[in-house]
Amino acid sequence: MTAPTHDDWLRRAKEFRPPRLHLIDGAEEAGGGSAFPVVSPRDGQVLTEVADAGTAEIDAAVAAARRAFEHGPWPRLAPAERGRVLVRLADLLDAHRAELALTVSLETGKPIGEAHDIELRAVTQTFRWYGQLADKLTDESPHTAPDALALVTREPAGVVGAVVPWNFPLTLAGWKVAPALAAGCTVVLKPSENSPLSALLLGRLALEAGLPPGVLNVVNGDGPVAGRALGLHPDVDVLAFTGSTAVGRHYLRYAADSNLKRVWLELGGKSPNIVLPDAPDLDKAAATAAWGIFFNQGEMCTAPSRLLVHSSIAEQVTEAVVARARALRVGDPLDPETEMGALVGEDHLTRVLGHVRTATEDGARLRTGGSRTLTGTGGVYLEPTVFDRVAPDSRLAREEVFGPVLAVLAFDDLDEAVALANATEYGLAAGLWTSDLSTAHRVSRALKAGTVWVNCYEEGDLTVPFGGVKRSGNGRDKSVHALEKYTELKTTWIQL
Repeated sequence: MTAPTHDDWLRRAKEFRPPRLHLIDGAEEAGGGSAFPVVSPRDGQVLTEVADAGTAEIDAAVAAARRAFEHGPWPRLAPAERGRVLVRLADLLDAHRAELALTVSLETGKPIGEAHDIELRAVTQTFRWYGQLADKLTDESPHTAPDALALVTREPAGVVGAVVPWNFPLTLAGWKVAPALAAGCTVVLKPSENSPLSALLLGRLALEAGLPPGVLNVVNGDGPVAGRALGLHPDVDVLAFTGSTAVGRHYLRYAADSNLKRVWLELGGKSPNIVLPDAPDLDKAAATAAWGIFFNQGEMCTAPSRLLVHSSIAEQVTEAVVARARALRVGDPLDPETEMGALVGEDHLTRVLGHVRTATEDGARLRTGGSRTLTGTGGVYLEPTVFDRVAPDSRLAREEVFGPVLAVLAFDDLDEAVALANATEYGLAAGLWTSDLSTAHRVSRALKAGTVWVNCYEEGDLTVPFGGVKRSGNGRDKSVHALEKYTELKTTWIQL
């Protein structure tokens, strides 16, 4: 089958009819009637106006989820049956792959190739993997004295509030929704106000797959109103959030001010990528460093935004990264040839350009990029940007930019590299390039990060957990361990 061309995607965009309404208790609802625009960063055009949730809509969605949990069939289905529904949802996601990829690309500015080949592949695999896992979990029966029987059962935690960001709107929703549903929970999903459309389509497909009404509800709205109402709601048992560290603090406060619900946070990052002189392939290390920071416009919590290079090879590696940055094709997200699309919005671009300006003021050297581009399109585009001679205590070395801006720092020995890598409040991910097995083990153990990639970056699958330490959050998405967030352990002791 021939891959769609730029003209094909443009034609589909003209025919695009996005969803607008909340999905509550199995039905599309307008709520109170207020709405907000969803603007495409590719050209600044309004895609549609979607229903805007206030406290009343959040209350209705939580109430629907509570009814579905307490009285509906979902938590009481055999795990194998829940799994079959999730696998059917994965099949539907695959069948609607082009429509969903187009939606993600239009609402986020992500290149259509990445939306289609990476984002949709990831979310489809997530629902399929948890669907296949659902009936393979076991409870425990510890050994006790002969006159007693002890049972440890894992039970669904209840109503889950899931709040997800715009950079990977379907993938990150899947990482929370799929294990929660597999465990038997019910969910209220609040997508970012920048990317609600793909989540609404996900909700529709979930109903088509056989999910009972109220099991997955999708409400649109902003953080200060809808997100706050969900975080404070006394009938939400678990809150799972991916986003900024600043907003994560709010959700912890909401839990303290309401029912002490469990709050699981996947937050920001300022990930180091260490290149040692004995790296097995310096060209590959440089190419991966460039890919990692410019992939998804740098709007990645795990982006390797600090490139730490040994001083003996610093200029060689930096030159290679700069050359790749200059060669990147920035353009229309709907063009399959585009390698870097649009940032998510004007406000975000302003923040990223503020970091660029501050880096220059702090004495870093701008090697390439640093300016807005493609201004005639009406879209939100930034040149791939590389700074070197970055001071370790500068803002560019310490603060998350969440854009296509790389900070290069040189070091002289391994101890200095580890100290630089750990000199951040974050601890989400890290990379290391070396040919020495002992060095790989020692440094991986020394790095304060939830994930360490050795001689690669952004690799892995659903069998391994994902999450951070320090101010990058708590708990883990992906793998069997994600189910720990959405279940409760119950001990039953039977005296014989």
